[in-house]
Amino acid sequence: IPGYQDDVSAESSTEFPDRMSLMEVRLQAQEDEITLLKSSLADALRKLRLHDQQIPLLKQQLIAGKRFVKGIIRVRRNSEKSRDSQDKTKQRLSKKAASSTNLLTRSPIIVATVNIRVLCILPFILLTGQSIKMFIRGRPITMYIPSNILNYEELRMDLPSQKLDLDWVYGYRGRDCRANLYLLPSGEAVYFIACVVVLYHIRNQTQRHYQKHTDCVRCLAIHPDKVRVASGQTAGVDKDGKPLQPFVHIWDSKTLVTLQQIGLGTFERGVGALAFSSSDNGTFLCVIDDSNEHMISVWDWNKNIKHTEVKSTNEAVLGVDFSPTDTNNIISCGKSHVYFWTLSTGTLTKKQGIFGKYKKPKFVLCFVFSLTGDVLTGDSEGNILTWGKSAADTKTLGKGAKETFQIMKQTRAHEGSVFTMCILQGGAILSGGGKDRKIIRWSADLAPERECEIPEKFGAVRTIADVDGEELLVGTTRNAILRGTFSDGFVAIVQGHVDEMWGLATHPTQNIFITCGNDRQVCVWNAGDHKLDWCATLEESGLCADFSPNGAVVSVGLSTGRWVVLDLQTKEVVSDLTDGNEQLSVMRYSPDGSFLAVGSHDNFIYIYNVTEGGRRYTRFGKCTGHSSFITHLDWSKDGKYIMSNSGDYEILYWDVASGCKLLRNRFESKDREWASYTCVLGFHVMGVWLEGSDGTDINALCRSHSERMVAVADDFCKVHLFQYPCPKPKAPSYKYEGHGSHVTNVRFTHNDSHLLSMGGKDTCILQWRVKGAGTGDHSKEHLASSSSVCSSSSSPENGR
Repeated sequence: IPGYQDDVSAESSTEFPDRMSLMEVRLQAQEDEITLLKSSLADALRKLRLHDQQIPLLKQQLIAGKRFVKGIIRVRRNSEKSRDSQDKTKQRLSKKAASSTNLLTRSPIIVATVNIRVLCILPFILLTGQSIKMFIRGRPITMYIPSNILNYEELRMDLPSQKLDLDWVYGYRGRDCRANLYLLPSGEAVYFIACVVVLYHIRNQTQRHYQKHTDCVRCLAIHPDKVRVASGQTAGVDKDGKPLQPFVHIWDSKTLVTLQQIGLGTFERGVGALAFSSSDNGTFLCVIDDSNEHMISVWDWNKNIKHTEVKSTNEAVLGVDFSPTDTNNIISCGKSHVYFWTLSTGTLTKKQGIFGKYKKPKFVLCFVFSLTGDVLTGDSEGNILTWGKSAADTKTLGKGAKETFQIMKQTRAHEGSVFTMCILQGGAILSGGGKDRKIIRWSADLAPERECEIPEKFGAVRTIADVDGEELLVGTTRNAILRGTFSDGFVAIVQGHVDEMWGLATHPTQNIFITCGNDRQVCVWNAGDHKLDWCATLEESGLCADFSPNGAVVSVGLSTGRWVVLDLQTKEVVSDLTDGNEQLSVMRYSPDGSFLAVGSHDNFIYIYNVTEGGRRYTRFGKCTGHSSFITHLDWSKDGKYIMSNSGDYEILYWDVASGCKLLRNRFESKDREWASYTCVLGFHVMGVWLEGSDGTDINALCRSHSERMVAVADDFCKVHLFQYPCPKPKAPSYKYEGHGSHVTNVRFTHNDSHLLSMGGKDTCILQWRVKGAGTGDHSKEHLASSSSVCSSSSSPENGR
């Protein structure tokens, strides 16, 4: 039915979220395994071909090696003859070792045999050709130690001298949560996204953050005193995939101090809905979890005592609240039901709302209590139903049946769903629509008084918060918070992406960054003003991006092999090209802006000449040699070479200036300096990997411009900060929480004053302030931010 289109999409995530999530995880794991098997097979075939080509050369090298060793023995026996002859011998040995290393690099199947022979016979040249191996999923990755490191074993890994503080949170979770936007007497709007509850002061445009949750926040409730807040979270899983326990935190919105934690070990999967009682000054808290039976429990939260718990329903539950006049009366609603609960002698009993002659809706999405004591529900049919108590129908329900709640009145309100309702101080009612995106003001007896429509780009009305009876805050299904009135309309004060994000880039000279993702939106943000500057809609998903060094244009790689270049000022597409038919994973300009490298999932890196200030592109060449999809790449400081990583954990080097040639002797690149360091595999960042890591555990990393620290985005919702370089295992780091899904990307701003991190499916962008000594040459430059004090969660991981 066309009328249900928006309702189904809005409610789908509430029916079977855990099962869907588990299936997605399994599917992704299977896809990863297939990719690895394909890449391993391609890699093996490629190396077998190389081995066959090198057999004649290998035989010559081994024969020459035997003769050479005999020559060394003779030299040793006659070492007293001449010091000059010794020097010449050492030079020949060094050249021979380099030649052997070159051969080994091209023919890794015989690494062990030849390497043992070289090391045993010529132990004094270990530093000349020294390498170290790390293993990911049993695959050895060889990295060569730079010449300036004379003793690798004595290298000391310390915590970085800098730390991070959460500075700003971009985004709002309106796409699948409800009743999650409130205005406090302090002038702060309270809402959540990912693991953070945000307190945004609308007039001062500052943020504070409650950060004590360990996984995504799903629901909010405000105490009658308008100071204390309850927030419930989903369970989540640990890094081994084991489920964690959800809980509810009650905390003080003035001090951000946690007052109580309830339900740990009681709730399953997550907390879906909660509410404070109001007639007794908020003594009790009602909680409904996300288990199969959606257990409903009532707590004396201050004493952490659970008074009662009972099964609710196997259907999705979307809301719960106490009667404003009687703590013993509770109402819950959800898929195809509205329940009227009575708390008596420590026991909860329910009566189901009877729809009778009225059509039973697919969802009862919201409800409010009118000032006359009636209950008003909004449903997916677009109706507001007025419920009242009536005598029981003994013919239907049997002798002795008690009074029931029945529908007294039906009011047609919206086309599509009624997603939210709000009672104003004088008794008037506000309702928010799904398909029609309307906000309607009703009189107490449900006569329509005023209405307005929010812009289509913001989606449907998810929730409404009254500011002063005239001004409203509106949360939408496309993750925006609007502020306005019926007369003047609404403008966005909070915006965000609505689907998984991967692309992130920071401007080379300004406090600007760009994001893109599966929602086909390219967003340019001002990190100083904490606002969205502008947004453009693409024809496909955007997966990667990079600013040109002059900062005039930004290139965005899409999911189809197509890539576009946008002018930052005019917002126009100045170039539109396609390379292959698979998704692009990395875009990177050379330091002087004369080249653009485009990394694709078709295993190639496409190189373009860039002219006219980044507005004209001509194909220069193609780097061919990876046996799996390109994941990361970086340019050397002189703009002549590229280092790249692939999906099968391969590190390759390319001579771009000489025609995109693969440098088969990787040993020669060990001392090369890199303009950026975003490759997750390399000697300088080897220590960021945990022992036994899956190759997909780290999604992205970024070295600071000062080259003193490296930030890491992992698959376990964490951002890490290490010292740079970080070449030894078990390096200590600072760990930061806040994201509610895999962290897909991290980037430092141009002067290292801030770090941006981007969640994947949590659609959240976190902006971290870099604090401490040595934040770079521009450490005194700070963004124009007047953020209030925020609670930061950081903990060192020493010797993990």
